[in-house]
Amino acid sequence: MESAGEIKTLEEEEGINWRTGILYPTLLGGFMGGGIGWKVYGRELMSTYATNLAIVTGCYCGAREFVRVSRHSGPDNLVDSAIAGFGTGAILGRLQGGPAGAIRYSIGIAIVGTGVDFAAIKLRHVFKNMYESGDEKKKGGFKWPEWLPIQVLDEEALAAKRAREEALRARIRDLTKEES
Repeated sequence: MESAGEIKTLEEEEGINWRTGILYPTLLGGFMGGGIGWKVYGRELMSTYATNLAIVTGCYCGAREFVRVSRHSGPDNLVDSAIAGFGTGAILGRLQGGPAGAIRYSIGIAIVGTGVDFAAIKLRHVFKNMYESGDEKKKGGFKWPEWLPIQVLDEEALAAKRAREEALRARIRDLTKEES
């Protein structure tokens, strides 16, 4: 039983991590918006794009966490993402473009937000493996993901590669001698 003076936060009760659920995506959205603005329009509109994308991302992520807590669902529920996208798009679209803007923005933000959340769920294991391989860096080397064509070879694999290359060079020399 809780004591009368003890106050529980939402993070303790519902497991909300405000940093990873709202803050980091908002900062990432701001950086991406700045990069898009700089690449497309130059430095003069970079801050405008960064601000706008950070605002949209922050509103969407906040709404997604609010819907998740309200529905008592897990962090990987895409229905929460769609509901948050429709709500965020309707409010921001109404502010930007009236009733017609509310419909366009709600559909657009719901599709993009749910798509990004879906991709994040599917790619989570890849990033987790890359993060965990950072611990191996301390032990003696960085381990690339298995699917990446760039691989660090150990001594045995390096010797086999050199032998294959030398055999290929010998065949090329033999072919050039025959042609001469």
